[in-house]
Amino acid sequence: MRVLVTGGAGYIGSVTCAHLLQLGHEVTVLDDLSTGHRQALDSRARFVEGRVQEQGALADALDDVQAVIHFAALSLVGESMREPLRYFRENLSGAWSLLEAMHRAGVERVVFSSTAAVYGEPGVDLIAEDTPTIPVNPYGQSKLMIEKLIGEQCRATGIGAICLRYFNACGASGHLGEDHDPETHLIPRLCQHLLGALDEFAVFGSDHPTPDGTAVRDYIHVLDLARAHALALDAIEPGKAEAINLGTGQGASVREILSVAGEVSQRPVRAREADRREGDPARLVASNARARERLGWSPEHSAPEEILRSAWAWHVSNPHGYGAAED
Repeated sequence: MRVLVTGGAGYIGSVTCAHLLQLGHEVTVLDDLSTGHRQALDSRARFVEGRVQEQGALADALDDVQAVIHFAALSLVGESMREPLRYFRENLSGAWSLLEAMHRAGVERVVFSSTAAVYGEPGVDLIAEDTPTIPVNPYGQSKLMIEKLIGEQCRATGIGAICLRYFNACGASGHLGEDHDPETHLIPRLCQHLLGALDEFAVFGSDHPTPDGTAVRDYIHVLDLARAHALALDAIEPGKAEAINLGTGQGASVREILSVAGEVSQRPVRAREADRREGDPARLVASNARARERLGWSPEHSAPEEILRSAWAWHVSNPHGYGAAED
């Protein structure tokens, strides 16, 4: 299949591109490199540098394409709280522009990179796709609005879509790893701490109603996410927009992740307890029953030890992220 991947120089996008190419798909990447990295681009893919909002670049990237995987978006929760208008403008205008250009080009399949942030703070043991969507930050709100936009386009034009709501993406794949600026995610920050870039590691909240008092999350390896995107391309049904969770169904606490990181790195974790962050749920774990049924997918690389080993290996090899290679 000939596939356009928007945001294909980013973290999950680059790993997905590599997986698609390995499967024999032809891949075009559209990325403006504002948050992605040129070093993460696969030389086997055709690269169009530009924004999803730029109709010229988008038309070029969509030439002779059969399906789209849409990653390109702003994605930092904290930043979205400070700059809500920017998040709504960029994320919604990008999706609108893409859907309009797909319609002109006759492209009828899209896989959308959504997020568990659409659920907000559901307070249930396992989050299913029919769990109420009540996002608590502009990032999650913008993603949910895009899901609705895609749904209306499917109804009106007959295109098909799958919106993949994934939980805590993590891990690395060979030379492809996680490098954000600023870095806000637990595992890469933990690796930075173990390498000496951060003096101590803050654990936000030790009094949650969980077995060890720290927040429980569903950590999913980026390789498992990439595989799900490829499977979704074949599972799309014309005229239908469907949401599918991607998670392990098993949560791990912050303390458990710190313990595994210490074992993997053979270095001490100097953690300090800090107050809970406002709006930080005690537990966010996915039900992946629909992914198993609809995609024939189950996580294969998402045991905490495998996640930490891959992330640690990448950060040891790239202590400054992609930055040193880009200077």
